[in-house]
Amino acid sequence: MTVPAAPAPLFWTGVPAPAWVFGTRRTEPYAIDWPAFPSFTTMGQVRNLPPALTDAAMDSGGFTLVSKYGEWPVTPAQYVRFLRRYTAESGRLIWASPQDWMCEPEIITGGRRGPEVYAGTGLSVAEHQRLTVENYLTLRTLAPELPIIPVVQGWEVHEYERCVELYDAHGIDLRAEPLVGVGSVCRRGDTPTGAAIFATLAKAGLRMHGFGVHARAILRILRALAEIGRIDALISTDSMAWSALARRRNLRLPGCHHGVTGDGNCANCPVWAGLWRGELLADIDRWHRDLTTGPLQLAMGGAA
Repeated sequence: MTVPAAPAPLFWTGVPAPAWVFGTRRTEPYAIDWPAFPSFTTMGQVRNLPPALTDAAMDSGGFTLVSKYGEWPVTPAQYVRFLRRYTAESGRLIWASPQDWMCEPEIITGGRRGPEVYAGTGLSVAEHQRLTVENYLTLRTLAPELPIIPVVQGWEVHEYERCVELYDAHGIDLRAEPLVGVGSVCRRGDTPTGAAIFATLAKAGLRMHGFGVHARAILRILRALAEIGRIDALISTDSMAWSALARRRNLRLPGCHHGVTGDGNCANCPVWAGLWRGELLADIDRWHRDLTTGPLQLAMGGAA
């Protein structure tokens, strides 16, 4: 089976600090020239925003904030004010996430997952979907000039379909949007359910960004989309998995010196992030090429 050729998905690399986008820091030189995925949780603390040296898609920091507080501690007006300031002072903002409400069970019920503690919202998936749609409508009303994308939320496949219908009910045709974010998939992209979510939304006509989707998850999703002739439906993904990998393995590249003593790992290292990104992009290009020009017979290899 072959499918028509389409561009490979764009990958936005998660960055841990504003300096990565601006290229300056007191202790170490930072300069990246690849698409960055910074977070409002760190960018919002910068008083004077320098000009950006690279394109950025802005993460609203929803998972971090809602998991910690059990609600959004930032109002739509505050978020819009920041995005306008970033656009005016830094520029090169390609798009921004809304203040959506994730639907992972731990976000809703609270508790612990390993070392992570979740406050819990005590709400239902349906309520999170309603709040997500209402926030997008509010942001669009407050700042129609900003490139804020809609996001579909859910947990089971049918819940994502219901979220699309909820947008429809409010007069938002997601099929007409150039990009729609798919939330609550970052830890399960490389699962049958994760792939089914993207395939179902592709059948509905959506062009998607997968939040937190990287490595083998990208391959699984591309395969699922190729099988229905919609490999073009995955427009982009993002991840900071490079940082978690370095932290988990206590990885430090030769010649790298981090931390006060100089022997810290590369969890915040642009050199390591660039190497990891390069390997992932090579994998994405290879997977995409194989899926669009040859039979769907791929080994599940690639970046970890």
